Formats: sequence, structure tokens, C-alpha cells
Amino acid sequence: MKSILAYGDSLTYGANPIPGGPRHPYEARWPTALEKALSGAAHVIAEGLGGRTTVHDDWFAAADRNGARVLPTLLESHSPLDLVIIMLGTNDIKPHHGRTAGEAGRGMARLVQIIRGHYAGRLMAVPEIILVSPPPIILGDWQDMMDHFGPHDAIATSVNFAREYKKRADEQQVHFFDAGTVAKTDRQDGIHLDPANTRAIGEGLAPLVKQVLGL
Repeated sequence: MKSILAYGDSLTYGANPIPGGPRHPYEARWPTALEKALSGAAHVIAEGLGGRTTVHDDWFAAADRNGARVLPTLLESHSPLDLVIIMLGTNDIKPHHGRTAGEAGRGMARLVQIIRGHYAGRLMAVPEIILVSPPPIILGDWQDMMDHFGPHDAIATSVNFAREYKKRADEQQVHFFDAGTVAKTDRQDGIHLDPANTRAIGEGLAPLVKQVLGL
């Protein structure tokens, strides 16, 4: 059985777009949907944390949200891995972080380098890597969430996630998937996804994952 690490933020965690709403049920989260679509050929390890960035510190949170700093620990604990799927960047475009999709793309490239360096240093095979661009954010009804993101500059740059991530994926010679082709952000908060759209990411990734892993 193949092992896949799904590394992400609240979209991977399964956060609810309804303010104060419960986390999406296990079966609605995209790593679970992906595993189901692979019909027992792979185990998908879900590592989603709300607020996680590609490479930025966030001192507002009790947990470490810097994806670059936490990633080596997770690679060590879950190895060996056949594939790492990374979907981050939405939090990078908050005003106190990188602000642009371009900077988020560079952060994703840095995570690719960390994965390769981690395994090279242990003389282990480097897993395949898929960079996933998050669905663009929209103007939502929850004003507090919108204030946290800007929101207009963040909305304008989020539509460039796919272009910037594809550019970095090609540059780093890894695989790419645009989650915005299968999932749309929910208007209730403008950032997160309802259960159906969260699940759609896993289902949408399945054909590419089968191709990459030869399943």
C-alpha cells in the first residue's frame, strides 16, 4: 500500500465556513475522499492545521503555523512516503504575511526543496510531490473574517494562485493540480468550503494521484 501525506491548512483540516460551525465530518474531508477514491491502494495521512502558512511565522496562534519549520518533523514521523500533496497559501495572503500569490508560490517552492533535502540527507528515495493551488477566496458575509484577510487585495491576488503554483511546479519539476477547477469557496465566510466542495478536491485529485503513483 502506498503512503501519501496531505499537508495543508484549514481547507485540509475541514474547517466549516459557518462561523462557529463544527469541523466537517471525517468522510467529507478531502484526504478521506482521496483515500476512498483510490480504493485501498493508498493510505492518506491528513495533516491540516488552521492558519498554516508556507513559510511565515504567526505569533497570534498557540500552535506553530510555519509550514516550513514543521514539515521536516512530519516527514520524519510519517516516512517512508510515496507522495506528498501540499495545499497551502490562503493564509500567506493575509496582510501581515506575504500578501501575494507570487510570494505564496515561492513559499511552495521552498517546501519542495525541504522535502528533497530531508530525504537526500537520509539517502532515502524522495517521494513524488503535487502542489495544489487553493480555490480563490471571495467576498464573504462574515465581516470579521473578511477584515482578517484585507479583503479586497487578498481576493484580487488569490485568483493568481493557479498561475503562480503552476509556474513553481514546472520550475521545480513536480506535479500540479488546481483545486479551483473542482471546488468553490463558500460565501458564508469567503475563505472556507462546504462539505461537498471539500470532498470534491479529494475526488478531483484521484486521477492525477493514480497517474503519479502508477495505481
